Amino acid sequence: MNKKSPVSRSGRFAGGPAADVAQFTESISFDWRLWQHDIQGSLAHATMLQKIGVLKPNELSAITRGLKQIGKEIAAGKFSWKPELEDVHMNIEAELTKRVPAGAKLHTARSRNDQVALDVRLWLRDEITALLKEIADLQRALVTLGEKNAEVIIPGYTHMQRAQPVYLAHHLLAYVEMLERDCERLWDCHSRVNVCPLGSGAIAGSTLPLDRKLVAKLLGFVNASGEVQLTQNSMDAVSDRDFAVEFCAAAALLAVHISRLAEDVILWAGAEFNFIRIADAYTTGSSLMPQKKNPDIAELARGKTGRVFGNLMSLLTLLKGLPMTYNRDLQEDKERLFDTADTVRATTRLMAAMLSHTLVNKLACATAAADPALLATDLADYLVRKGMPFRQAHHVVGAVVALAERSFKPLNGLTLAELQEIDKTFGRDALGVFNLKTAMAKRNLTGAPGTKEVARQLARWREQLS
Repeated sequence: MNKKSPVSRSGRFAGGPAADVAQFTESISFDWRLWQHDIQGSLAHATMLQKIGVLKPNELSAITRGLKQIGKEIAAGKFSWKPELEDVHMNIEAELTKRVPAGAKLHTARSRNDQVALDVRLWLRDEITALLKEIADLQRALVTLGEKNAEVIIPGYTHMQRAQPVYLAHHLLAYVEMLERDCERLWDCHSRVNVCPLGSGAIAGSTLPLDRKLVAKLLGFVNASGEVQLTQNSMDAVSDRDFAVEFCAAAALLAVHISRLAEDVILWAGAEFNFIRIADAYTTGSSLMPQKKNPDIAELARGKTGRVFGNLMSLLTLLKGLPMTYNRDLQEDKERLFDTADTVRATTRLMAAMLSHTLVNKLACATAAADPALLATDLADYLVRKGMPFRQAHHVVGAVVALAERSFKPLNGLTLAELQEIDKTFGRDALGVFNLKTAMAKRNLTGAPGTKEVARQLARWREQLS
């Protein structure tokens, strides 16, 4: 026979839940981290209750002092969380009521349903703001690494085969662009997070004359124009977790971009590429092989992407069959949401720190970029400027490549006579195509990896991120 919990749930029940039920249903083990936002919401709610006459001024003062004192104790690690009280809301309210008799009035016109919806929105709003700053730091690390190595050229790859030459900075700026789109998505998500649900009650609002706009203003639920943002349907307000899914979706795409960056870092750090050297502090060794220097930070950043994807799928699956309105299933949203925020923030910070402590092996990059085959397309463009249709030029240069391979020569090792054996259109200036600096100087279309264009883009991003 299970022992009963000593905590009575309400007047409806003769006793508390069984001990194993209490253990199964508690959420304080993870939702304790909402404590700051729970207190923040309670302070605003109490202020409103005093305005509408539910609380007397001295009661509001006592509740305010009590909540702030509890907050100080939690911050100092001196607060005792009680699992039998289930969640962060009941833990704080029970302690407040024990100290301040008027605390029993605090839950007037408020349900844990709209309270938790509020707390999660407040928490996620802060998380998004912090994550945006961390993404900007990663962008700055990429730009700085590009600026420090502005003259370095590497092969660009398609299908993991050498394709055309690009500046290393251009490659790094590709990730800056990706991360900027992540920022835009997160800001857009923020606008839907930044809506106040408090006042919705358990499902049907309240018969009391609540001032929802006051609460929203006190908690900063306003748009860029200063207009108050309130949920417009009480049933939707307490059951909506779209904003959490949206954040996890944006975070999943951010994780994709970080994972792709991590993959490039891992390849570049390997002996086969040898393009970069990561500082010892951001690598690990082998327990068996003394020569090893493993890019573990990048590997873990790549690996943690899987858990971010999993969290998104968990939330979608959690929500797909829920009837209106609040159901206890929604308790399962927090661990997935918390883990996603923790994971993407940690990987973003560490990738930025790692890149800030990474050196470029300029000699290895120059050796790889010296491959004349990277300029085969430039040779086709040379023929196009001579009036040849591109499809024909592509065919002709393909024949040149085949001749070089049969002759065991690099493309720029062929003689003019050998080129003209394939097509008489080649002139004495044809081999000038293989001057890498000249070739890079010609790539000045917007977004191209040309010398001037890359410098312009670096300057643009430096200014934008300053």
